[in-house]
Amino acid sequence: MAEERTGRAAFLVGSGIFASRLAGLVRQRIFAHYLGASLANDAFQGAFRIPNLLQNLFGEGVLSASFIPEYAGTLARGQKREAAELAGAVFGALALVASLIVVAGVLAAPQLVGILAGGGTTLTAVVRPFEGMLPASFVHWLTATGATPAEEALTTTLVRILFPGAGLLVFSAWCLGVLNANRKFLVSYMAPLAWNAVMIVALLVYGPRTSASGLVIAVAWASVLGSAAQFLVQLPTLRRVAPGIVPNFRFGLPSVRRVFKQFSSAFLSRGVVQISAFVDLALAYHLPIGTVSSLAYAQNLYLLPGSLFGMSVSAAELPAMSSALGTEEEIAAQLRVRLNAGMERIAFFIVPCVIAFLALGDIVTGAFLQTGAFKRGNTVWVWEILIGSTVGLLASTLGRLDASTYYALRDTRTPLKFALIRIALTTVLGVIFAFQLPGWLGLDPKLGAAGLTASAGIAGWVEFILLRRGLTKRIGRTGLSVRYVVLLWVAGLGAAALATVGRFLVPPSRPLSLAALSLTAFGVAYIAFAAALRIPDATMLASKLRRRSGV
Repeated sequence: MAEERTGRAAFLVGSGIFASRLAGLVRQRIFAHYLGASLANDAFQGAFRIPNLLQNLFGEGVLSASFIPEYAGTLARGQKREAAELAGAVFGALALVASLIVVAGVLAAPQLVGILAGGGTTLTAVVRPFEGMLPASFVHWLTATGATPAEEALTTTLVRILFPGAGLLVFSAWCLGVLNANRKFLVSYMAPLAWNAVMIVALLVYGPRTSASGLVIAVAWASVLGSAAQFLVQLPTLRRVAPGIVPNFRFGLPSVRRVFKQFSSAFLSRGVVQISAFVDLALAYHLPIGTVSSLAYAQNLYLLPGSLFGMSVSAAELPAMSSALGTEEEIAAQLRVRLNAGMERIAFFIVPCVIAFLALGDIVTGAFLQTGAFKRGNTVWVWEILIGSTVGLLASTLGRLDASTYYALRDTRTPLKFALIRIALTTVLGVIFAFQLPGWLGLDPKLGAAGLTASAGIAGWVEFILLRRGLTKRIGRTGLSVRYVVLLWVAGLGAAALATVGRFLVPPSRPLSLAALSLTAFGVAYIAFAAALRIPDATMLASKLRRRSGV
């Protein structure tokens, strides 16, 4: 079978992700201008995470694991009618389940918020049966009130508003699955622009004229409208490339049963990831006010390179991997080639991002967020959280590609087992790093937020190593060479040393000018140093830049 080229597909995915993430950062900048790291912002960020469970459980990650491999494989065999029936049945199943969960989430909002953010009596009732098995100091901390009554009430209101929007985003993820399998990548990854645009308009309209609590409520309603827009903008392209899809409830079809079988493992895998996210959220509510929103700001920044480079490569490779035909050895050989090339492409971009967050994280944060109510102190706090996130950024990004390889092999159970290990490790380390370690080292309790991201990074490396060992047994040895990674670090550190000169030329009170100088110098220097070290991606990129500039 001829090897399918995915470079253009990865570029389209990356372009869409970059545009939508850039719009998200604009939204976050306006959010930061009006709300900073305030109680109302904490309430919004916490509320947003709760209904987001629905999207994460039934959205892109689970559909990528279960639906896309089966649907893409059916298309590769030329069975278009069967593929359309499969897609319609998956839509019908999602509609049923998502609707039930939306209703349950709206009704149970006070209880969900009480458990995750409130602490006090709600968590006491949950913890009491296990009280004898837990340290007394841990029980006392866990059952202490996390959010104030006002924050808890506002969070509950926001959760009730946001849940229907999360349901709509599930259907948006279904569109993405169908379009990706049909090799139409750009529109689905550009679709979040519509969601961000609606929220940005709401922020600009209501920001100057309402209270902080009124603003977050207005933005929550805008999020629901934006979710509908994100789903609807994909439908014209979907109808054009897959015209035969009609929602149905034919759950007895063999292909549908195979999807449901894979779906259960993927669902559980995403479920344990969400448990970890909720544990982090609950821990953050017990840290100083502003921690929840500061973590959200940092997350938007450190997820940008992972989404832009890791997701673009993984999303483009999954349909191609799933369509591989031939003997077991032939398929394994194709997967090894794709996996090695994808890992090198990811590492080339992620390693300098890690270095940039470490050395220039305050410059990055200041450029996007330092305005209005978001002061220099907030910038430094988010930078500290970013430093913690660098621990596992490369591992989590490479792990996404490894997981896609398992999904292409129709194996969703192995990633689930490793995810369970990661979640357990993240939870234990999170409590230690967020609450014990700052005290042991005599540090500001606010640095517990950085401990949360660092603990997740350590656990991410453990998961990545397990995924890598498992794939070696399945398809043969793959991975990055030590020499290649060392060269990337040499190029990145050299670029960072050059970029720090900007700190002596532009004061931090001018964050945009400082970022324009330092980050441009870093990017140009990294490509130049990497090209001088004969790193293939860098030499190719430098050659393209020279041709376009006429040099």
